[in-house]
Order: sequence, then structure tokens, then C-alpha cells
Amino acid sequence: MKKKILVVDDDFDLLEQMTVILTAAGYEVAGAEGRAAAEEKLLGFKPDLAILDLMMEEKDSGFVLSHQIHNLYPGTPLILLTAVAGATGLSFSALYPEAQSWIKVDRILDKPVRPEQLRSEVRRLLREPAADAAGGHT
Repeated sequence: MKKKILVVDDDFDLLEQMTVILTAAGYEVAGAEGRAAAEEKLLGFKPDLAILDLMMEEKDSGFVLSHQIHNLYPGTPLILLTAVAGATGLSFSALYPEAQSWIKVDRILDKPVRPEQLRSEVRRLLREPAADAAGGHT
């Protein structure tokens, strides 16, 4: 049975790119173009993992959506994608306990994310073995 991944980003091109990468890696992917579309999608789709853009309709859309997913589906691994570090020099980290209390994500990745890094983080959070040489699902 394929693992389900929800990918949310207001950049359609990036959303399509991540969908292609993850589908090719053997996952069932549901894409949502923004927070509002994701909220609607979550009514009928329970993801095994979600990948969220930080800034969409609002500057904190990714944080808000991560809290909603955490409440709806506790224990669902979450990856937050952000271009904030490149644009502002600010950096977020979910590695420290004080940050984990308000950043309800398991991993924060800076955009642009490399395909191999995306696949690797997804496998790690889903507790799957490393991929074969083709970069696919094992």
C-alpha cells in the first residue's frame, strides 16, 4: 500500500515538481495550491506525511496548517519548506525543545530543495529504508 503525502504550496510549478518527484518515488501524492485548498483536501485525505510551504495566503499559513494537521491527525510527520532564510537571513529550527513547542513540524527545509534531499527526508520521517540507486522506493 502506497504511503500518502500531502504537498501544499502556492507556487504551482514547485507543487508540480514535488508531486512528480514523490510520485516517481512510489508515493500517492495529493497536491493543494495554498492553505485553503489544503484545508478542504484534508477533509477526505489522511496523509502519512505532509510537506507545507511556510508563506502562502498569509505569512504564517504553513505554521497554521501544521497546527491544524497536528490536531486532526496527531503523529503525522510534517516538513515545512521556506524561502525565508534566503530572502531575509532568518533561520527556523525545529530541533530544539523550545522551538518544538510552537513549531509543530519535524523538519524545516530551505527552498529550493534538491530532489534527493526531499526523497531522503520523506523516507527518514516515514521510517523507510534507503532508496535504491535509481532513487525510487524500496
